[in-house]
Amino acid sequence: MKISLFGYGKTNKAIAQELFDRFGAFDIYDDHFKGEGKDEFGNSLLENSLFDPLKSELEIVTPGFLPNHELVLKAKHLTSEYDFFYDAMPKSVWISGTNGKTTTTQMTQHLLSDIKAQMGGNVGIPLAKLNPYAKLWILETSSFTLHYTHTAKPEIYALLPITEDHLSWHGSFKAYEKAKLSVLERMNEGDVALLPEIYAKTPSKAYIISYKDEFDLANKFDIDIQKVNFKSPFLLDAIMALSIEKILLDRISYEKINVFKIEAHKLEELKDSQNRLWVNDTKATNLDACLMALKHFKGKKIHLIIGGDDKGVDLSELFKECKKQKIKLYIIGLSTQKLVAKASEFELELEKCYELKTAVEKISKQLLKDEVALLSPACASLDQFSSYAQRGEVFKELVRAL
Repeated sequence: MKISLFGYGKTNKAIAQELFDRFGAFDIYDDHFKGEGKDEFGNSLLENSLFDPLKSELEIVTPGFLPNHELVLKAKHLTSEYDFFYDAMPKSVWISGTNGKTTTTQMTQHLLSDIKAQMGGNVGIPLAKLNPYAKLWILETSSFTLHYTHTAKPEIYALLPITEDHLSWHGSFKAYEKAKLSVLERMNEGDVALLPEIYAKTPSKAYIISYKDEFDLANKFDIDIQKVNFKSPFLLDAIMALSIEKILLDRISYEKINVFKIEAHKLEELKDSQNRLWVNDTKATNLDACLMALKHFKGKKIHLIIGGDDKGVDLSELFKECKKQKIKLYIIGLSTQKLVAKASEFELELEKCYELKTAVEKISKQLLKDEVALLSPACASLDQFSSYAQRGEVFKELVRAL
């Protein structure tokens, strides 16, 4: 079978490396390739214009490719990573939602480590590198992957709340929402879906358990929320992970969940040389995540760094909250002019910074010891950084240098 790979990021690199012996050389197309070349395995690296749909029997698309990408539109046999590996996939749990899916996936794997559950998907480990003989795959699942997936489905689907995000990719919130819910159409009677209450009546053969919030979810699984040490926004993640454990193993491991460590770049606190509080919440790449960060520090004076690529999302709700809490804004990135114009409509105190370094320098001149300097951008990072993680590391280096 002649297989074409669209994009040469982590997902398709793993396929090309791990499955070369089985399928032979892949034809790999990527926006960055010019002409023709070879990788170290003998796969062909080709510019997009060389793709011939009549000579390709299957096309595996990397999740980041837009639906209107020239290769996607030309493809005759387009499939996702999930569909490609579905026949080899063991029992699986898929975790999605707008915020918290990485933490929930990591917490779930932590709770199920004794059965050697494997974690992958959007969390960083491609499916090609997971063990097909493992008892369970726990997959962080993005809306991009779900958009391209039409066959595969999990035994448990855990959906965290959905708010506006990736609108420039999907085209509308309705399309984004549709992608998140699409898997329910394929689930069977023995499967379980944990859904926000608003989606409780979504058609599905799966057994649906809906929830209003973390307290309601805890009540439905007889979880004593007082025994869980996490606070918002991580409390719902912990309760969701414990609920999955209860479904699979009929147990609730309070001690185990309470020793779980939140990864870097999420409400990560650090002090500068003057013992002032700075918070790295760079993973807050959307409106809802930023609002949760503001809620976390409510009552304190906040110097908030926002900006980057706003992904077409209206941040008016953020500016309304900033008005209520008297938060000062420091705006950076590609969307600086747009965000400054919108924030000015709410008569907010702000600084037009463009660069993260400038924002940190300006805050440092004003920050008092009982205040908070918060990087919670509500925007993607790729306009100025290679990832949200690099943005966070740069932020921490700037703070340490003060």
